[in-house]
Amino acid sequence: MSSQKIIFFDIDGTLYNDDKVVPDSTKEAVKAAKNAGHIAAIATGRSPFMYEDLRAELGISTFVSMNGNYVVFEDELIHTNPLDGERLNDITEMAMENDHPIVYLDEENMHSNVPEHEHMTEGLATLKLGFKPGHDPDYHIGRNIYQSLLFCPRGEEGVYQEHFKDAFQFIRWHVYSMDVSPRNGSKAEGIKQVVGKMNLDLNNVYAFGDGANDVEMLQYVPNSFAMGNAREEVKPHAKHITTSVDDHGILNGLRQADLI
Repeated sequence: MSSQKIIFFDIDGTLYNDDKVVPDSTKEAVKAAKNAGHIAAIATGRSPFMYEDLRAELGISTFVSMNGNYVVFEDELIHTNPLDGERLNDITEMAMENDHPIVYLDEENMHSNVPEHEHMTEGLATLKLGFKPGHDPDYHIGRNIYQSLLFCPRGEEGVYQEHFKDAFQFIRWHVYSMDVSPRNGSKAEGIKQVVGKMNLDLNNVYAFGDGANDVEMLQYVPNSFAMGNAREEVKPHAKHITTSVDDHGILNGLRQADLI
């Protein structure tokens, strides 16, 4: 079994600060970890097309995307877990009745079922993507959709959680938006695929995260670190806590783990 070490980094709030910028100390720390012979990888709720520049900048070719439902190891696709198409149709119909827009994501693009909506605009603005989703209400038909964004204000999600508990899980990331993922999908499941591909001892796996969609990953990975800026309810699930992303959090965490 391989003794090589791999480090999974969340993006938003972990590699990126609130301005969606990678601090210089983080760039230096990731480079140092790679120079030490470790593999730097990404585990994110984002789709691959949303962080191509980041992967290029950090020299990363292994990534767990869309909360574990699209996994690439060294530029090779090794795992996919799309949303159930029939149930996606059902939730789309319910969302339309409730004036809750949906954005459909595959590995290459994102399209919304409505041309515009204030909740969609406000939620997506926080991601600072630099582009808007296209408008195609039929984008999800006849293709694999690995994640959707349901723009449902906080407090109005109960009907979806109850009606679709057999098929989907809902992870809130904004007061107006939730990730919709397959019931059996998570970053932890995606990491398991990479670990199996590498024939790696789990004790050689490290992870850094800060958000609700990182909980399973932080619980699963033995050497897990919550960022100092992580949500308070997330921190207890990590084995260690480092400083915040803007206070050299990745650098300090990698040093704490004796990886650099």
